[in-house]
Amino acid sequence: MFIKCTEQEAYIFDQVARAARELGVDAYIIGGFVRDKIIDRESKDVDIVCLGDGIELANKVAGYFKPVPKVSFFKNFGTAHIKVDDMDIEFVGARKESYRSHSRKPEVEPGTLEDDQNRRDFTINALAVSLNKSNFGELIDPFEGYRAIEEKIIRTPLDPDRTFSDDPLRMMRAIRFASQLQFTIDEVTWKGIKKNKERIKIVSQERITDELNKILLSAKPSAGLDFLFQSGILAIIFPEMVALAGAEYIDGMGHKDNFYHTLQVVDNIAVYTDDLWLRWAALLHDIGKPPTKRFEEGHGWTFHGHEVVGGRMVPKIFSKLKLPLDNKMRFVRKLVELHLRPISLTKENITDSAIRRLLFDAGDDIDTLMLLCKADITSKNKQKVKRYLDNFEMVKYRLEEVETSDKIRNWQPPVSGEMIMEVFGIPPCRHVGDIKNAIKDAILDGEIENSYESAYAYMLRVAATLNLHPVK
Repeated sequence: MFIKCTEQEAYIFDQVARAARELGVDAYIIGGFVRDKIIDRESKDVDIVCLGDGIELANKVAGYFKPVPKVSFFKNFGTAHIKVDDMDIEFVGARKESYRSHSRKPEVEPGTLEDDQNRRDFTINALAVSLNKSNFGELIDPFEGYRAIEEKIIRTPLDPDRTFSDDPLRMMRAIRFASQLQFTIDEVTWKGIKKNKERIKIVSQERITDELNKILLSAKPSAGLDFLFQSGILAIIFPEMVALAGAEYIDGMGHKDNFYHTLQVVDNIAVYTDDLWLRWAALLHDIGKPPTKRFEEGHGWTFHGHEVVGGRMVPKIFSKLKLPLDNKMRFVRKLVELHLRPISLTKENITDSAIRRLLFDAGDDIDTLMLLCKADITSKNKQKVKRYLDNFEMVKYRLEEVETSDKIRNWQPPVSGEMIMEVFGIPPCRHVGDIKNAIKDAILDGEIENSYESAYAYMLRVAATLNLHPVK
């Protein structure tokens, strides 16, 4: 066989070939599995196309395995799926497609293998391997997809205008594959993306965000994000990111290009983690800079409060992009709001109070926050980077020292709101929060000990200033 298979894969393909022979149809492995095998990339998803009924072929193949795998099928689409061990195998009859301008849902009719390869998005995904007796294992490559893999090129099999106009999501898929595989995009294909960028508006937000997440999860996300920016697609799907781009100068004073700084931060964090939401935090950490940008005479450009404004923007961005509005969003917002705090601690004599407050606010995310802050150092000045990193090591040491002695991480003040209401016989009100916050601040600032007795005594003092007295 042209592609190198494991024993398990070879056995499965032999069963597909056997079933196809018995049904009198031709069958082929096609698409991403073939591509991934050629580039030595692990894949457990196999697409089988046959010149006949894909559902019938799936049922026939399933019958050769014990226990018989469940056949899930979608009659309207003529597709079926089985899972054998850890392999997901999808069957479909060869087809040709036609599209209408207002929709990316094609009108489908039975076709030849050539028709099926013509409808594929890129030449690297149009590769097929025969499972037929006459040419078993032969690579069928009408668009030189194998050569494109060797040259590391993303190219459409047909005219890019047709490919991208038919299904505009393919523009983002081209960029995603380029980012994941570290390929370049063919010049003609690239021009097609730029020309058809407005067509992305007919694609559902869920599909767009799915591609965006895959780009963020690639080894070097900046490649895909920059392709999105340069193509003009990013301005349509995520204008808040584009607002970061560019540097402005007044009286010879400029600021860094916050868009490309952000891309570098995302690449930096990608070296250390595959956590999608930490990568989102890196992507959004400076998102509040455009609305807070000001020029101050004699001082230069400022972005005061951009972390607070950015934090407020996170839920709106997540909602617009249809990302989950749950703990994942709150995690991203928290890191955006806190990302300057550790950096500020490197610029001053660190007090125990400042350390306690950071530990209290960050909780279990303190290590993740420190990782984001480390990724945020993008200066080309090696001495400056070394100074920052040395200071960060000092901050980390102090964090560990204070946490060991004070146990502030995820700490709760020893006097609760319920106790305050009970002692003073008051219902839930602003005074309860004021007293509780005063106790918290006093402990974090080191004014009183972190003990029940000290907190209770302090509660009585604060309450007296509010004209509150314990119930007899």
